[in-house]
Amino acid sequence: MAQLYYRYGTMNSGKTIEILKVAYNYEEQGKPVIIMTSALDTREELGYIASRIGIRREAYPITAQTDIFAYIKELKDRPYCVLIDECQFLTKNNVYDLARVVDELEIPVMAFGLKNDFRNELFEGSKYLLLLADKIEEIKTICHYCSKKATMVLRTENGVPVYAGEQIKIGGNETYISVCRKHYFQPKK
Repeated sequence: MAQLYYRYGTMNSGKTIEILKVAYNYEEQGKPVIIMTSALDTREELGYIASRIGIRREAYPITAQTDIFAYIKELKDRPYCVLIDECQFLTKNNVYDLARVVDELEIPVMAFGLKNDFRNELFEGSKYLLLLADKIEEIKTICHYCSKKATMVLRTENGVPVYAGEQIKIGGNETYISVCRKHYFQPKK
């Protein structure tokens, strides 16, 4: 039975490498998958996902207007699994499309992304995945400053923590640090 999986973690928790691993496992058995990602994430290149360890792969870019259900339904080769990177940037409608892929097409969907932003607020995609997912799993990593579990993302500008501003600012290690709750509120200088 197909299910909608939501796997979330902070920056540097290995979400993209997990997608690449799952895709490899399916494809090694001759089972095609479709990899998708938010069109908002242009760190690598539009239509690609890349892990920090250097592996990259083509992915179908999702916009707010993308009809994911229709796209998957019309594919010539039916995928055995749909893998989504940067799912926090999806819209409510995108997430409902993913649920339809599971329920109507009976194709498992695994969505990977952040749960909360640098202000410690839920992203739209994360909110609706928390509401609709059949299985929710945290991918863990450790705090940048200590060995506790990182649960929050700290945005910095020139090394100084920032707690207000636009929710979405695309960046990597130069902009965001994964931290525990204590170091979110009291980052080390």
